[in-house]
Amino acid sequence: MRGKLIEGFWRSLLIGLCWFSLVAANTSPQPGKNKSVTPARQEMTLNFADADIRTVIEAVAQRTGRNFIIDPRVKGKVTVISQKAMDANALYEVFLSVLKVHGYAAIPGKNATKVVPEVNAKQDAIETIARGKRRGISDAFVTQVLEVKHVDAAQLVPILRPLVPQRGHLAAYPASNVLIISDSAANISRIATIVSRIDQATGDEIEVIPLQHASATEIVRVITQLEGGAAKSKTKRSKIIADERTNSILLGGAVASRVRIRALIGHLDTPMETGGNTHVVYLKNAVAKDLVSVLTGVSKSVVGAKGKQTAASRAQGNITIQADENTNALVINAPPDVFRSLRAVIQKLDIRRAQVLVEAVIAEVSTGTSTELGVQWAADGSSSDNPIGIIGFGSNPTAVAGLLEDPPIATPVSSGLNLGVGKFTGGNKVGALLNAIAADTSNNILSTPTLVTLDNEEAEIVVGNNVPFITGQYTNAGTSGSTNPFSTVQRQDIGLTLKIKPQINEGNAVKLDVEQEVSSIAESTVGVDLITNKRSIKTSVMVDDGQVLVLGGLIEDVLREKEERVPLLGDIPILGWLFRYNTVSKDKKNLMVFLHPTILKDAAFSAKLTHDKYTYLRNQQLAIMDRGVNFIDDDLTPLLPDVKNFMVLPAPFQDSKNPSVNDASMPPPMIEGNERE
Repeated sequence: MRGKLIEGFWRSLLIGLCWFSLVAANTSPQPGKNKSVTPARQEMTLNFADADIRTVIEAVAQRTGRNFIIDPRVKGKVTVISQKAMDANALYEVFLSVLKVHGYAAIPGKNATKVVPEVNAKQDAIETIARGKRRGISDAFVTQVLEVKHVDAAQLVPILRPLVPQRGHLAAYPASNVLIISDSAANISRIATIVSRIDQATGDEIEVIPLQHASATEIVRVITQLEGGAAKSKTKRSKIIADERTNSILLGGAVASRVRIRALIGHLDTPMETGGNTHVVYLKNAVAKDLVSVLTGVSKSVVGAKGKQTAASRAQGNITIQADENTNALVINAPPDVFRSLRAVIQKLDIRRAQVLVEAVIAEVSTGTSTELGVQWAADGSSSDNPIGIIGFGSNPTAVAGLLEDPPIATPVSSGLNLGVGKFTGGNKVGALLNAIAADTSNNILSTPTLVTLDNEEAEIVVGNNVPFITGQYTNAGTSGSTNPFSTVQRQDIGLTLKIKPQINEGNAVKLDVEQEVSSIAESTVGVDLITNKRSIKTSVMVDDGQVLVLGGLIEDVLREKEERVPLLGDIPILGWLFRYNTVSKDKKNLMVFLHPTILKDAAFSAKLTHDKYTYLRNQQLAIMDRGVNFIDDDLTPLLPDVKNFMVLPAPFQDSKNPSVNDASMPPPMIEGNERE
């Protein structure tokens, strides 16, 4: 308590001494003047050295007669040095400057002035200056509305924002095109002066500037970057647009701005020095070496079309176009006018090409029925000087002769029933061999080769075996009597082969050049004399995206009937069956080939299709694991990894409940096969 009394005493004494000295010095009568100075006109100097800010506020309150309400957050030491006497109004302006230096602001009210941190002043009832008026040079915290007539007020905000301190406020109201600023009156006056210089009316004249050497697009890009985006603004300050067709620049905006930009264009539109006509163009999608021949032809036609410029082009050097395969880039040496034409062609050709998924379905169903019935005879009377005879039929006509051997040899005519009867010992041997067989065959073959390729790119898939075919044999006799056999072999793919070349046309139609072949080795052939079965289609078709088209087919129904008999004996009724061999076979075959193209227009659709196919195959493996495999552990059953471990499905195709795998939405295969293992 005692310390506070002493502090208050010294504060009152300090204030009294300051006022006593100041008032005494400034109120003493001057020579030659008898009139006393009124209190309103009394002047004083303000000097404080490291004084508490509340002490300064008390002194200003006593001198100006104002009431102050001090925010508890207002604290600090103040040093003020003045050499010139000031009246009450000037003293209050100095006081406002002191507050601003220390981060505080005075908010005048009806009966009292509040002293608060300046960062909160803009949210209080500060003075608002009417539109079109200025407060003058003052540190009073005020709000003013600046009207903008010719430019967009919103575009001035980023320009003026660095001029307004963080504790201030700057915003644009587009409806009435005005700026709202809360800051010191002096700073608002400075900003208003800047706005008045920017807010100037401009003409609407548009100039067309043709270029002779440079590219209009490149010039516009450089100037736009130099202007910091001003050329793209909605104001009438400056507008610059490139016309690639005529290689010209359209320029509009203020006269001064147009003059400056026109001079800059003149400096940039100059011919390059020797060697400056070489350009490197990096390609994103196309293959550089494939474009060389196309661009070479285009360059010749461009130079030929520019008759007057041909001599100038030759003077600048020959046009050369080379491909760098390592970087997939084109190195072009050509005059600027020719290079502009080539670059336009490159931009049209260097695009991402669509892909086509082609699913081919080969369905073959065949049935066969065959029946064989016949008797073979053999007689041997060699021991009794009687004749020897054989009546043989079928694929093994001498098989009956084995019955007359000693001991008899049972050699069947063919598969099926082979029954031999007769006298097989002694002289005059006689035997008969009965053969009977009935066979039924049925085949159901389904192949679904699938292939993905780029538009206008040929692709091939081969699924089968590489079978050796003997084309020649040679035996070389050695010097020691040994032989060295030698054979020449040619290998050939046997199985399924699919070649396609798609071409996407307008309207989502696909033109397909198709070569499809299915080959196999006939079951009845072995060894050197191999016989192959071959079914092939070579055609060009037009199919709509996602539609199925039948390429071709074969429906074959063959009936074969064969009868072998002994003349005269075979014609005897009933008894003639013993001297006949009948063979009947019927083969029926249905073969159809279908085609299903799908255009993969974007990466999302390709990912969705891959995801569905992968998930379908993994589900088949899971079904095998659930059923179990005999004699091996279930953990050893092959299983593809989960698709979510390495593949993310695009957002448009994800399931909200399970974004990683969406089996329920997976479309079924184009043709379902037999699910039984």
